Amino acid sequence: MVDKVIDISGKTTVTSFHICPENVFLENGLFREPGLIENMAQTAAAGVGSKPGHTGKNPPMGFIGGIRNLKINSFPAVGQEIRTSVTVTHEIFDATVVEGTISIDQKIIASCELKIFLLDK
Repeated sequence: MVDKVIDISGKTTVTSFHICPENVFLENGLFREPGLIENMAQTAAAGVGSKPGHTGKNPPMGFIGGIRNLKINSFPAVGQEIRTSVTVTHEIFDATVVEGTISIDQKIIASCELKIFLLDK
């Protein structure tokens, strides 16, 4: 659910994703809630994969352990490109809490807080 990493600076990762017609998270031509959440989670994973010690390796497997304050203002349609920004707010042991926002043309369409757990292999 990420096409391109645009920027990784400090605790923030920014990606883009083009909504294709064959996407599994489409409903009536709109990219729905599960896809928006998964896009934020995969943006967070892209940031983890760039950390020292992970570069050049597969990022650790992770899963979403919690979603808070999910707000969706609109759903992107097939053909649109979304830009996602995820900022790490807390890291405690194997849990990472991030704030994510998704925008189209600099207008925020969705946001939430994700608690992500990473599994050591």
